Amino acid sequence: MEKYIVHGGRRLEGSVRIGGAKNSILPVLAAVLLNKSENEIILKNVPYISDVIKMVEILRSLGAKVAWSGRSLIINSRDVNNYSVSEVLMREMRSTIFLMGALLTRFGQVCISHPGGCAIGQRPIELHLKGLKALGAQIREQHGYIYASSPRLTGGNIHLDYPSVGATENIMLAAVCARGATTIYNVAKEPEIVDLQSLLNKMGGRVRGAGTDRIRIEGVNQLHGVEYSVIPDRIVAGTLLMAAAATGGNVQLENVIPGHLEAVIAKLREAGAQIRAEKDKLYILASERLRAVEFVRTMPHPGFPTDLQAPMMALLCKAQGTSMIIENVFDSRFKHVGELLRMGANIQVATDARTAIVQGVSQLTGAAVTSSDLRAGAALVIAGLSAEGVTTVDGLQHIDRGYENLEGYISQLGGSIERV
Repeated sequence: MEKYIVHGGRRLEGSVRIGGAKNSILPVLAAVLLNKSENEIILKNVPYISDVIKMVEILRSLGAKVAWSGRSLIINSRDVNNYSVSEVLMREMRSTIFLMGALLTRFGQVCISHPGGCAIGQRPIELHLKGLKALGAQIREQHGYIYASSPRLTGGNIHLDYPSVGATENIMLAAVCARGATTIYNVAKEPEIVDLQSLLNKMGGRVRGAGTDRIRIEGVNQLHGVEYSVIPDRIVAGTLLMAAAATGGNVQLENVIPGHLEAVIAKLREAGAQIRAEKDKLYILASERLRAVEFVRTMPHPGFPTDLQAPMMALLCKAQGTSMIIENVFDSRFKHVGELLRMGANIQVATDARTAIVQGVSQLTGAAVTSSDLRAGAALVIAGLSAEGVTTVDGLQHIDRGYENLEGYISQLGGSIERV
């Protein structure tokens, strides 16, 4: 298995360009299944990460023709002829749940196994299924599989018990071609929701309200091919901001949308980093040692993103003072704590496993650590960059799910990191 060798103590400096968003491209790739026309869909700014590679494999297994052209995907889905997704592929990534609404819309039926993904706690799909049922789907769960059918879905009013990103996107994919109008209340407001709406509308859909707590969809009969560019990855951008802050760096990020990172920018400023935002750029200048922040609470957007909780914890391990991190989204997302402790961090996790008290230490030390999930891996890289000595990070298969060539970003900024 591959691993990173990280030599700490180097200040990150320079400029990098951020690629397309993992959390946006996956539902976008599900949406291409709604295009039955001969026209191709061309997706630009696509990140070359393992989750995308697996989703492309799934699309091909369903009958789509998919070709890479640089950082673009050219997809012809006219001949898609399969509504059953391979169990092996489903278990490799949770995001395949998005395929349920799209395949149900296209074929009137779908068969999938329960999805896999990172081990970061319970992520029930009941909200997905309740939403599809509200549109008229008949759903049966048996032997680890989910079967759904409906000759044609019918619009209706759906109220989500929690603003789930995945459920919001799945219902959007199901409702865009449903008969009549659909209104979804208490929806997720993440930028990736807005991106999916933009794609669907460009394909001929009639969706409005993304970014607010209510989405209204007027069903259309068919969608068509388009050319579309995916938004930049705010989580990659946030990770690099934190890596820069942890090393006392001076970094410029290009191809970013600063408005997507307002909660993150606010916390980094609270920690003492200087950040300046322009139209599509962010500049960060940090001192050698930052100060603790009173609270970091993960929340649905526009709150602090759960996907940046682990990287933020790595940063705070060396901040002067005591910080409290409260994880409000997932119930098992502190698995990186044990690895940070191996590096000399001072962290106490409450019995509820949702609150961590981080007491800043003067110095972390390099150690052999293992990534348990995607964002935990990024956190360990940040810790290694700010530590004294050498850190080895195993479990790169998790990091590769959401970061394209993370070592390339870090090396471009002057960090010492090698993949072996």
